[in-house]
Amino acid sequence: MSDVVFTRQGWIPRVIREGGELRLSLGAGADANHDPRTFTFPIGQAHLAVLRGDLARHLLLWSAVLPLCDDAGTRGPLDEDAAVALLDPVLLGAPADVDAFFRHVRHDTSRLVAHGADTDLLERGRVCAAMSRASETSDPRRAQEYRANRRRAERGTVLAPLDAAVLRYTGQYVHGSTIPGRKPDAVDPALLPAVLRVIATAERACAGMRIGRDPRRGKRATDKRDWNLMETAVKTAVRRAHPELVEDAVRTVSFLMCSEAAARTRNAPVDEGEDADEHAARTPARATPLSFTDDNGAERKWFPGGPRTAGAEFWEFVGEHAGSGNQVFTIEDEELGEGLQFLFYADCAARITTVRAGEGGSEPEYGVEYRLADGMGDCRDLVSTFVRGGYAALGGHGPWMPDIAEFERARRRRDAT
Repeated sequence: MSDVVFTRQGWIPRVIREGGELRLSLGAGADANHDPRTFTFPIGQAHLAVLRGDLARHLLLWSAVLPLCDDAGTRGPLDEDAAVALLDPVLLGAPADVDAFFRHVRHDTSRLVAHGADTDLLERGRVCAAMSRASETSDPRRAQEYRANRRRAERGTVLAPLDAAVLRYTGQYVHGSTIPGRKPDAVDPALLPAVLRVIATAERACAGMRIGRDPRRGKRATDKRDWNLMETAVKTAVRRAHPELVEDAVRTVSFLMCSEAAARTRNAPVDEGEDADEHAARTPARATPLSFTDDNGAERKWFPGGPRTAGAEFWEFVGEHAGSGNQVFTIEDEELGEGLQFLFYADCAARITTVRAGEGGSEPEYGVEYRLADGMGDCRDLVSTFVRGGYAALGGHGPWMPDIAEFERARRRRDAT
């Protein structure tokens, strides 16, 4: 049974009395079930008096104890001797001695920053002066930004005001992997016009470009090649127009443009834009149905006159069924005995026609020709061409290789480059 003797707001360690003994109690880390762990260790009356009257020393002690809690992990005990050894140097030492002590003892600097530490003084090793305006209220965002700036400094990156403003606008100042957005309210109003000029440069650079779907990688996956092309276009334009920007700022702007383009694709109906060429060129309309199959036995039929194009239906079928163990898909006109097959694992396609129908129980004979595929756009073109004109129309999209050995040599040459 324990009684609370002294406490502050939030997670700042509190003093309890347990079995007649004063102990400092703090929550830190988590156990194997991700529940917070609580650690305690003994303190004296002199230590309690400092904790009551000096918030800065209280926070400094907390920052020095936290690494010991980390050492305990998910189930280990706190090293009480090491924790007790921190009490006198941190709570009772002269400011100069405390500063010297913190130069060699492990401590959680981010915790101090979150509670208002002066970062310039912290960097110079003057921890007592840095905590002179400390607050009980924690600002985790301030600590996150401090850590982000430290990581940049370790990479040799120093942000100018415009760089920082661009990162704040996209919401990536703290976490570079966060999906970017447009946050004008996060930017200093004096810098916002300059930020918007950078964004306008990026928008002009990628005007008319799009990032299509890549059903080979899943129903909502987008085309990596399209992404890379847009990314390169934006980075090149922004670097040329704004050479003063650091790479972090250039990268976040290109990430914003690509993310927005990819989101537009994911949220649009499959028919919209992705098979416009098929709609325009489909004259006359296909008169025979098509079958879609995969390597695992799934099948879907498409019939002429329906509300959606064959190409849209086929790529939706691919997106729903493609996976690491399912990368062979076929679109087939059974009435005409011809088809188009994709081997996505090898980035290639095959066009198939019936050379001789099966008779008297014999298997039909097929002619198969292979072709290297050049990305998702090329695959779409092949499907659209096959839907419009069948096997014969694919002839203009060669070279097609009937010799499998020749094809394998071509594939190895491509893969080696």
